[in-house]
Amino acid sequence: MSSRSRAAAGLAAGAAMAAVAVLGGAAPAQAYSPDPSATIIHRDTDGCPCSGGSLGDPFDGTYFKHDTGGKAVKIELYDDGWFIGKVEFHPYGNKIWVYDTKNDGDGVYVHVAVDNHDGHGLTGWNLYHPPGTDKVVDYSVNSLGSNVREGADIRIRVFDDSRTTDLITTAWGVA
Repeated sequence: MSSRSRAAAGLAAGAAMAAVAVLGGAAPAQAYSPDPSATIIHRDTDGCPCSGGSLGDPFDGTYFKHDTGGKAVKIELYDDGWFIGKVEFHPYGNKIWVYDTKNDGDGVYVHVAVDNHDGHGLTGWNLYHPPGTDKVVDYSVNSLGSNVREGADIRIRVFDDSRTTDLITTAWGVA
C-alpha cells in the first residue's frame, strides 16, 4: 500500500471514529426540573363504566370498564401549566396506558410491580414508556399478563428517567 493510500485510509478511519464519538455521545433528553406535578385519581370500577368529570382530559377522554373489585388509577402530569402526560391502570384486562402529550423530547417511564398476596411480595417488575415519535401524542398500551390475580395490588411508580432514579410519584391500583 502506498503512503498516499495509507494516509487516505487513516483519514477515513479517523473520520469514522469521530462520527461514532459524536453520535454515540449524544446527550439524552433533558429531564424535567423541577419534576412535573402529579394529580392522582382513583376509581372503584364496581360502579363503572365511568368517564367524564375528573377523568376527562383533552387527549382521549379516559374511560374505565366495569371490573368487580377493581380500583382504577389515572395519573395526570403537568409541567409549567402544560398537560405533559398521563398514566392509567385499567383493571379490566389489567392494562397500563402510558401517554406523552407534549412533544418536547422528554417523557416518563413507568415501573409496575404486582402483589398477588401469595407470599412473594412485589413481583413482575416491568418498565413501560411511550414510543417517543414526532407525533403530538404518543402512547403505549401494555398488558400486565395473565399471572395477575383478581384482587392483586398494582404498584405504579412514575419516573422522569429511564434509569428510574428520579421518582415523580407512586400510586396503587387493584386488579
